[in-house]
Amino acid sequence: MRYTTGFVLACMLSVTAAAQSPAAILAPTGTLRAVFLGSNPVHGRVDAQTGVASGPVPDLIRELASRLGVPYKITPAQDATGVIDGLKNHTADIGFLAYDETRAREVDFGAAFVVMFNSYLVRGNSPIQKSGDVDRAGMKVAAVKGQTQELFVSSHVKNAQVRVFPTMPPQAELETLLTSGEVDAFAINRQRSLDAQAASGSRLRALPDSFMEVDQAFVVEKGARAKLEAIEKFVAEVRASGFIKSSIERAKLTGVGVPSGKKR
Repeated sequence: MRYTTGFVLACMLSVTAAAQSPAAILAPTGTLRAVFLGSNPVHGRVDAQTGVASGPVPDLIRELASRLGVPYKITPAQDATGVIDGLKNHTADIGFLAYDETRAREVDFGAAFVVMFNSYLVRGNSPIQKSGDVDRAGMKVAAVKGQTQELFVSSHVKNAQVRVFPTMPPQAELETLLTSGEVDAFAINRQRSLDAQAASGSRLRALPDSFMEVDQAFVVEKGARAKLEAIEKFVAEVRASGFIKSSIERAKLTGVGVPSGKKR
């Protein structure tokens, strides 16, 4: 009898979960709370004066909240740890990160919203012309600790020396590092590389190719399967409608692409 009772209870719980609305699943507090990398232009940019965020992630959150019929809150995080912590301590319902196997041990990755390209930044008159020229003896390659590019160069660069910075240097320091020869190349996402090139005049140059393509994806706390299913449906719709492409164009991003929608 107790087995029958347990089976009935399990079925009732299953039906209850299935009956939950997308709003209840994705915004259990009544507000859709999102956390993203505030320093990554691929995610979005935060106006220093108004604090208003714009770009692909804010566009997606506003659209999702509108469809759910709930208000939203968008919080910029300093780094990937900040995004992960927001999900773990339940101050955020969804987050956004570049896919990485190490991070996937702490959070669950859902649908990709953009494909991020990555390019080395070098001094304007550097002899380095393509990514394949970087991994050579005597070269010094820099990256920011814990970022996707650092994870890549630390595991793939075999001949060049890798220097890891705790945070992304500001523009003036970045120019000094590269023009002085203290580092020969800085591994960053392509959009940030192009932004730095534009800000430097001709002092810095983004290599024309991408040394790595990586999905930027929705992330949720471990085990939140219902959230992933709701997000997958939403992303499939906005990808097919051209919403993501339009968002990328409005943000004037040239270092990203629209994901294919294929599973990893």
